[in-house]
Amino acid sequence: MDKKHEVLKKYFGHSSFREGQEKIVDSLLSGSDALCIMPTGAGKSVCYQVPALIFEGITIVISPLISLMNDQVSSLVQAGIPAAYLNSSLTPVQYIRVLHNIESGKYKIIYVAPERLLTDNFLDICQRISISMVAIDEAHCVSQWGQDFRPSYLKIVEFIDSLDCRPIVGAFTATATKSVRDDILKILKLNDPFVITTGFDRPNLFFSVIRAKGKNDKLLELLEERRESSGIVYCATRKGVEEVCLLLNSKGFAATRYHAGLSDNERRKNQEDFVYDRKTVMVATNAFGMGIDKSNVSFVIHYNMPKNIESYYQEAGRAGRDGEEAECFLLYSPADVRTNQFLIENSEPNPELNGEQQENIKRLEHERLKYMTFYCTSNDCLRNFILKYFGEKQKSYCGKCSNCLTQYENIDATIDAQKILSCIVRTGQRYGRKMICDVLRGSKNEKLIRIGLDKQSTYGIMSETGENTIRNIMMCLEEQGYILSTAGEYPILKISPSCMEILRGNKKFEIKTAKEKYPKKKQKSVVDVSVDNDLFEKLKALRRELAEAANVPAYIVFSNAALTDMCKKLPLNKDEFLNVSGVGNKKTELYGEKFLKLIREHIEGREK
Repeated sequence: MDKKHEVLKKYFGHSSFREGQEKIVDSLLSGSDALCIMPTGAGKSVCYQVPALIFEGITIVISPLISLMNDQVSSLVQAGIPAAYLNSSLTPVQYIRVLHNIESGKYKIIYVAPERLLTDNFLDICQRISISMVAIDEAHCVSQWGQDFRPSYLKIVEFIDSLDCRPIVGAFTATATKSVRDDILKILKLNDPFVITTGFDRPNLFFSVIRAKGKNDKLLELLEERRESSGIVYCATRKGVEEVCLLLNSKGFAATRYHAGLSDNERRKNQEDFVYDRKTVMVATNAFGMGIDKSNVSFVIHYNMPKNIESYYQEAGRAGRDGEEAECFLLYSPADVRTNQFLIENSEPNPELNGEQQENIKRLEHERLKYMTFYCTSNDCLRNFILKYFGEKQKSYCGKCSNCLTQYENIDATIDAQKILSCIVRTGQRYGRKMICDVLRGSKNEKLIRIGLDKQSTYGIMSETGENTIRNIMMCLEEQGYILSTAGEYPILKISPSCMEILRGNKKFEIKTAKEKYPKKKQKSVVDVSVDNDLFEKLKALRRELAEAANVPAYIVFSNAALTDMCKKLPLNKDEFLNVSGVGNKKTELYGEKFLKLIREHIEGREK
């Protein structure tokens, strides 16, 4: 067995690498920089942790959130890997102790917040130790084109340049469009890097967009069907989190909350309640979740539409990280678009950016919001829409999203499209969706009457058509490039040259409408008949007991996938236990005999 496979098995309990992992490991071990784009749950951390354990020196991992570092370091320590983190959660005494231990060579992997990189004491330590590699997690944060741009990430290059000997640099992210990938390569100054994209698809996730008038009723319906499962409900605002959490608790759900308006202590307690399974539902803003490797999150519900596809896919991807079947629901209403437009326009200015840069970021955010809205209103395959957005082509039918499981028919909407396009033209291409809808439906809106739009020839020509129907046709026209909308909180509709073919009657315009909705009940995963459910529940109970004793989340002890493999392989001794996927030497030493004893007793009881 070569060194990389020996490390993979000894510390992480796996006999083989997942798709793409070995190529990345080989590249880093050969001394090459690397840019790795892999979907959430694909095992990005292993790609730099395995080389880190083989290199002679220390590996610095730059990570954006405290929760991410805590989770990663806890997992490493449980696996027998000496690791630590430097961030604001440490007291001054703890911080100094970690710095001392770094200089003494007690750690192989150190996680550092980007804000700490250029502090005098950390820089001083780095000049006196051997740094073999710098791994940059969530590397998309370095790009202004990305959804999570963090100016502190721009300090990374300055930190690397300050070192006497340039280490190998690896950049890792799950969500990056082509422009973001190019930015990462340029800004981080990666040296002739190995670049790999293993694909963005998460085949174990089911995607659904639900256009519900009563979001609370639909949310309660979804949660009632999943009352025994663990999941996250994302809301756009702090107020939304408070209201939804209160609603769920009033209906008997074990829910807790997380947003930036809570104290550090409450956020920490609530996060631990969820991670340790004391609460089954976390209601949160997007401030929660990055780096949380909780393996039994079986659903993610977005109560509001996020601002962009990147954020949505990252947040939805917190379901099913262990490869088990999971579900992602998005409750959509047109009001979500207006809320996000307001949030973009009224976001706190970044003091590290000038006015022109601030406006450029707002423009990009409005453009990303447009594609997020297209996703929510599309009748095409949802999975394909996401993959296409990230530049990856897929088949038009995935069979695991609400649109693919809905029966549609094509309707000729040419005449309605002509009416809408004509109204935009005749009103001077000066108004947004709401005003165009009001004109077409013959509204008595005071402003409309005052500026004389009731005198337009298109006034009232769609008075028998519902506003939602008109908006849906508008969105289809925009998605196909016949309508253009300006950026800003109040976008204005304009026509594109290509729409003239429709206006002149030379081209038919069709839309898809639902004939039969997909089944509303929970999507069932294929039952694995090789797994003894009684034994699985016993193993879970033992895992929970051991996790509580070690004061770590249950998934840190063993993932559900590892417990499932124990049920299949039924190991009876230490060597057989080491053959279970996800079981390494340290965990065998810590927990092996207890799990083996339980499995033996279960088999003996079954044979009596």
